[in-house]
Amino acid sequence: MSLDLERLAPWLEANVGLQAPVKATKFSGGQSNPTYLIEGLDRSVVLRRKPPGKLLKSAHAVDREFRVQQALAGSDVPVAEVFALCQDAKVIGSDFYVMEHVKGRVFDDPRLADVAKEERYQYFNEMADVLAAIHRVDLPSVRLEDYGPSGNYFRRQIDRWSGQYRASETGEIAAMDALIEALDRACPEDDGRVTLVHGDYRIDNLMFDNNEPRVKAVLDWELSTLGHPFADLAGVIMQWQMPPGDQGRGLRGVDRAAEGLPSDLEFVERYCRLMGLKQIDNFGFYVAFCFFRMAAILQGVKKRALDGNASDPKRGLTLGAFVPLYAEAGLESLG
Repeated sequence: MSLDLERLAPWLEANVGLQAPVKATKFSGGQSNPTYLIEGLDRSVVLRRKPPGKLLKSAHAVDREFRVQQALAGSDVPVAEVFALCQDAKVIGSDFYVMEHVKGRVFDDPRLADVAKEERYQYFNEMADVLAAIHRVDLPSVRLEDYGPSGNYFRRQIDRWSGQYRASETGEIAAMDALIEALDRACPEDDGRVTLVHGDYRIDNLMFDNNEPRVKAVLDWELSTLGHPFADLAGVIMQWQMPPGDQGRGLRGVDRAAEGLPSDLEFVERYCRLMGLKQIDNFGFYVAFCFFRMAAILQGVKKRALDGNASDPKRGLTLGAFVPLYAEAGLESLG
């Protein structure tokens, strides 16, 4: 995962104006596209690349990350400014892009232990507000109307991630096989809702201001596409159903009222008010779908760790152990 700075530095100077010599430090965390802080003489930028090695088809699309953030510049959705995209493998061996180094706070744990209890609710309100802003983006005005295929989003995603899961399968997981079959049967008809969707919207993918509950940048747009907004909303609720701590990063078993945190229902109701919705029917399906997709993603992480091209192989194997748990939780959500 190291960078060839001798090749990279001239490219950065020519395309980003970053003055050599440069220093690269890989950010910890993240299991998909390795991300680096690049420090030059005059300023710092962030570089995000495809991992090296053999990859699953359509995965690690840094060009799409670049495009969507470029399109959202100046909109109601806060994003980092992107500077340049490189698709010349001769530079560092894989595609990459360079963006602004946004400084702020990222919370890995939704319990927000470092935030005063009376302020925590405001951070979650901001999280709901930004999610609604993503789903309200006027696609033609930002030229993203062709950012994803048409048709039933959930049908498309179930087919796609079933294929990705099978391509990275390392052993039989009965719960995952059952979940794939159950989602295939339960997939609803297309209701015509189409918005920009982030695909992995959760609190640790948001960069907050250091001093106030304001999102400065939504991070990690790799799974973004045009699709159904309820998938993003259910993804938030899905994550909170996981156990708290470094691995689960959830809120299961947490006394949220005592900790100044919203309930699932309160978060969903705020989102619905922002979007002008009375209620969301069949929400268990959407949560189950999100458990399924995350299980498929983590299986890919495990496979890359075993193949030796994961961003953090040790953590990749640890996360891979969660696949059966996510699959079982998905089945439970379906009822």
